[in-house]
Amino acid sequence: MVHPQLPSTQAAVNAVRVLAQEFHLEMTVTDDIGADQTSRRTSADAFTVLDEDGALPHEAFVELGGSPSVSVQLYPEDDARIIVDGVEFADVPRDAVPGFVRAVHTGLAHVKGRFFPPGQWLIVPVPGGETYKELVPMMGLTPWMSRQVR
Repeated sequence: MVHPQLPSTQAAVNAVRVLAQEFHLEMTVTDDIGADQTSRRTSADAFTVLDEDGALPHEAFVELGGSPSVSVQLYPEDDARIIVDGVEFADVPRDAVPGFVRAVHTGLAHVKGRFFPPGQWLIVPVPGGETYKELVPMMGLTPWMSRQVR
């Protein structure tokens, strides 16, 4: 399934804001705008606002209140890093962020464990067939994750 297209960082922030309202979650946003402010452009000279191609990069860090704790770092390169209760999902496409957040807050996300090799994984199936899976650090099961074990 193709996710609704989010042409900018601001469009993704707006989509997450709608979900925060739907799920009654507090939301804080920190914006970094300009080539000298965004994290992936550390080589930019001080006070350099535009990229070499003339683009104005915009990066946003979103924190959602409630359980589980969710933070989203939206990058200008059309991807995001999402952290759910300490478990990091890197390189999530920006267009998939709203579906990911919805899956976490509607009970689709779950934890699955194996005896061999031992480990537990946080699995987030995003509507449309994409599934994101990351290893939960040893002794890292939070109360929310414990309730999501299948």
